Amino acid sequence: MKKPVNILLFVGGLLILLILSRLPYVTEPDEDLKELRVEYTTEHVPSVDHRKFAVLKKDFSAPQEVTEACISCHTERHTEVLKSAHWNWERESYIPGRGILKAGKKNLLNNFCIGIGGSEVSCTRCHVGYGWEDKNFNFDNAKNIDCLVCHDNTGDYVKAIATAGYPVPDVDLNAVAQNVSLPKRANCGSCHFYGGGGNNVKHGDLEKTLFSPTKDVDVHMAIDGPNMDCVVCHEAENHKLQGKMYSVSSMNHDRVTCEQCHGEFPHTKSILNEHTVKVACQTCHIPIYAKVNATKMSWDWSTAGKLRDGEPYTVEDEDGNHIYRSIKGSFTWAKNVKPEYSWFNGTADHYFIGDKVDTSEVIKMNTLNGEYRDRNSKIIPVKVHRAKQIYDCCFQLIIQPKLYASQEGEGGFWRDFDWHEAAQKGMESAGAPYSGNFCFVNTEMSWPLNHMVSSKEKSVSCKECHTRDDSRLADLDDFYMPGRDYNSAIDFTGVALIILTLIGVILHGLIRLVSNLNKRTKN
Repeated sequence: MKKPVNILLFVGGLLILLILSRLPYVTEPDEDLKELRVEYTTEHVPSVDHRKFAVLKKDFSAPQEVTEACISCHTERHTEVLKSAHWNWERESYIPGRGILKAGKKNLLNNFCIGIGGSEVSCTRCHVGYGWEDKNFNFDNAKNIDCLVCHDNTGDYVKAIATAGYPVPDVDLNAVAQNVSLPKRANCGSCHFYGGGGNNVKHGDLEKTLFSPTKDVDVHMAIDGPNMDCVVCHEAENHKLQGKMYSVSSMNHDRVTCEQCHGEFPHTKSILNEHTVKVACQTCHIPIYAKVNATKMSWDWSTAGKLRDGEPYTVEDEDGNHIYRSIKGSFTWAKNVKPEYSWFNGTADHYFIGDKVDTSEVIKMNTLNGEYRDRNSKIIPVKVHRAKQIYDCCFQLIIQPKLYASQEGEGGFWRDFDWHEAAQKGMESAGAPYSGNFCFVNTEMSWPLNHMVSSKEKSVSCKECHTRDDSRLADLDDFYMPGRDYNSAIDFTGVALIILTLIGVILHGLIRLVSNLNKRTKN
């Protein structure tokens, strides 16, 4: 009788120990985090006063003259910029199945404005240079580096529309050149908040509200909080910034991660720290995105080209978002959006100009690599943008159309509304073939979310994932998650262990009771 009882007691003890091991315990507060709070709330004071430099007091007739003045003191800095991704719009990467190659805006396509080829004079408004009008731009000419777009602290420096990166004509170059320092959010946001042709179009978590957000929008950049600038996290050494845009980057290095400041185990509860092995911080701390202004969720290029009385037109929703434009087609928008979720190990693949596609399924313009069994993979939140875009029916290629032209008759779709001509000009610029036959195909593109971070009080709750009803992680089905998934063997084993434990306790109590009664009878 004793042997079965002992086995039951042993199993019950193990179960109790297992339960106790899952209970939260409290650790000491992170002292490093306290120091970071002090550091990030200390305003940077420039070490020099550029207003006193004679070289910046002469009249500048062209922005390139400002660059020459900068280089005369900051010697060799231009050589760093010439090697940067912000200048080249590409970087050398190793991509599994492709090998080592250069990848970036020059040869990758997306499902927003698709590609820059043939439209450089318009797209390069966000280039850190002057004069990139076409594929013949000289990337070795340091005089065309735009120092001011990143280092202006006046807020008055603005790039003009469709002028290949030149500033607006009436900008006071002397005033701007004499007031330069570390980049502010205004410098970074002037391009990154407006990618895709408008505020918050692309990313969903990067928009103009972040120029001066509150804690409810982002706990890091909050003006009523740490008020951190972009370069606090995206540090730069020799003009090489940490962090990469996932839509055009392939390798898992030079990333910016939450753990760099918060550590691998940032919580006071051990059960939460255990989640960080497979769950990225953003997954819980970005419960929604597009918190203030809507972001574009879908784009249908196939409807573009409609005219009213021979003229292009625009239709807006009640919030002022374009839901139709003759030059671009139809759109849908959304605010306070719950992310979709993906496994990600930091590496990605992309659609390169010339890649053949299988139209029997939705075409992925980028692919985030990862799965549960991959030790480097974590669950991350993503915005998935869905589109219908132009495609070569014969050659099975996504088409890069020429969109911008300064005047009619040059093949730019935004002027001529002729898809055939735009496709021919665009693919010619890309050095890719065009059969003359086009149609439209459905595509998807994933944009990982890293901003608009919420406080712990407003982060994702346990039951939002660990539930069988509308779990946030319902689409990630390559692993077993308690509360969400049902497995008859596991559930039966769990129930059986509980029952056996209770039986063991009851039997142990009965044996003790009988034993005590026998002792009393003998006495």
